[in-house]
Amino acid sequence: MGSGRHVGSSVGQTSRMSLWRAVLSECVRLKRSPLIALHLACGLIAGVACGAYFGVAPWDPRLGTDAFVQLIGALMPLMVAIVCGLDIDGEREASGLSNLLALPSRRIALAARVLVLWLLGIIAMAVALGSFAGVIGAFGRDAFSAGVYARAAAGMAAGSLVLYVASAWLALALGRNAAIGVGAAGLACALFAVGGLAHGLVTGELTAASSGVLGYVPFAWAERLGSLLVELGLATDTGLRAVIWQLEVTSVLALVVTAICLVVLLVWIGFFEEGRKGE
Repeated sequence: MGSGRHVGSSVGQTSRMSLWRAVLSECVRLKRSPLIALHLACGLIAGVACGAYFGVAPWDPRLGTDAFVQLIGALMPLMVAIVCGLDIDGEREASGLSNLLALPSRRIALAARVLVLWLLGIIAMAVALGSFAGVIGAFGRDAFSAGVYARAAAGMAAGSLVLYVASAWLALALGRNAAIGVGAAGLACALFAVGGLAHGLVTGELTAASSGVLGYVPFAWAERLGSLLVELGLATDTGLRAVIWQLEVTSVLALVVTAICLVVLLVWIGFFEEGRKGE
């Protein structure tokens, strides 16, 4: 009878653990974390500093906006790796990962954690773009409508989810330093994908639409999708077709690969056993 009650209790716990409850639990946990303040501060500093620069610089403010979106997108691989690495490393130190591995459904717990960290990233991107638009507008150099900035944020958000999935796996399997090292390599890859941030400013070229094979690497998706949605408002008739084609291809690729990576991560965590401390 005791065994039956135990099984019944375990089944009941699993049934009560939903993704929504896990997300709420993660939000409560983050109230005590410096990650919220870190995301807000980074987004605000980046937006204000770059907005002030492009507010007085001689560059076309529309190309300046494109360059800023590319900068934020290119930074995402490294920033995501740092955030996921620190979060998983902190969980290791605090509980030995029991808050992820000792719950009725570790898959739901991990999915909720990735989702909440991703939402924090979206907030940071929104703060960065909003403050940039506000500052550059204060200098009388309005570049685009609010809708363009919103679309750019949505593009970067869609392109960055795969980074959270991959960084969470690296931090769990190999440790914080491995995740950050891969993220640093991803930053370099994203910058090379558009030929450097100043390339479009100097040449007037729509660099997200013309990026080569590196533009299809997951590290560049946040940068590329955000920038392509800005370049929709910059392209001429001929260039517009190229922007739309690259946007469609990259969006489908990002959707499919992100879905596959997320499924693989959630299957993998069911078999994962913590055997070492993260570095």
